[in-house]
Amino acid sequence: MAATDEPIDGEIVEDGTALDKPLPQVPPSDYNQAGVPTFDYVRDRIENRVATSIGSQELAGETPEGKAVEDQFEARERAGRDKLEEIRRQMRGE
Repeated sequence: MAATDEPIDGEIVEDGTALDKPLPQVPPSDYNQAGVPTFDYVRDRIENRVATSIGSQELAGETPEGKAVEDQFEARERAGRDKLEEIRRQMRGE
């Protein structure tokens, strides 16, 4: 064991100021005392559902934006297949 690996003596000192600090503020709940959801909570839920619906429509290609992205993807796929076929023909010497 090296000289620097010797145990260090110390003592635990209680910090009395920790109890003097106020408790952290708890954010308001999504429900009131009667169990009714708050307006902000309901609005956030509705906005999330609308956003999810719009996103799923775009992914399915049901919107003009989604259809445009789908068309671009298909065009790139087609161009890639054509280029691959051209390279194969060149390698065969055709």
